[in-house]
Amino acid sequence: MPLFDDDFLQRLDYLSLVSRRAFAGQMMAQRRSRQLGSGIEFADHRQYTAGDDFRYLDWNLYARHGELLLKRFQEEQDLHVYLLLDCSCSMAVDGGVKFDLARQLTAALAYIALSDLDRIAVFAFADGVLHEFALTRGKARIVALMDFLNQLQATGAGTSLPRLVSEFVQRAPRPGLAVLLSDLFAPEGYQTSIDRLRYQRFEPHVVQIHSPQEAAPGLLGDVELVDSESGEQRRMTVTEQQVRAYQKAFESFLTELRQFCLDKAVGCSITDTSVAYDDLVLQMLRSGGASLS
Repeated sequence: MPLFDDDFLQRLDYLSLVSRRAFAGQMMAQRRSRQLGSGIEFADHRQYTAGDDFRYLDWNLYARHGELLLKRFQEEQDLHVYLLLDCSCSMAVDGGVKFDLARQLTAALAYIALSDLDRIAVFAFADGVLHEFALTRGKARIVALMDFLNQLQATGAGTSLPRLVSEFVQRAPRPGLAVLLSDLFAPEGYQTSIDRLRYQRFEPHVVQIHSPQEAAPGLLGDVELVDSESGEQRRMTVTEQQVRAYQKAFESFLTELRQFCLDKAVGCSITDTSVAYDDLVLQMLRSGGASLS
């Protein structure tokens, strides 16, 4: 099956329409970054200093209290949506279903943002940024984005989230929503990298994708395991007790991710590849980014 079949754009139009009608103000729809500027919505006052524009002096306040205070206003700006797509080899296991779902999610979230007049950029990464779809706006750009996603391959050796974030924050023109789509199977962990995004004033949202086989592998007896990213091989005899211990460790990994994101007020969506991309997007919008599993 093609990654983006004939009715893919029609389904994206539906997702965009539903997001505007039903979920305005949630994760993606109708969101704008706001900063103090010269807009029309009053925010607060500050003390006048030499060189300030007299046009913004609050003369009514000066007449009543004799204080020179400047009015400050809220200024609406387009939301910048950055989609950080994991292209490491671990995303290609089980026939690449994780990578396909991640790319479909990237296209869907980008289209919703573009339909809402926001700006989007995509950073494909493994042990750093591999490819970049530059910041753009307008629904017409979705075709170019799908071409870009179609050409990507999950062949990156290793996953380094610290290096990704370091390169990303240097390239991003300003803070915005940063959606990380990955299995998060990274030797250095994810906590420090997500914290750095927060400290750099980005709003992170984590989408953890795994296959059902990764959650509950059907392995017993003599097997040869190969690390998909490092290539390390290990022969071992797998027992039922070891399978249960692995499943418990995997559940703990997901539980710790949920709790970390909850503690840090970071959006978190966890899914396996049995969930269709459009159902997943609707759940993300409906829950405002809450964990799905």
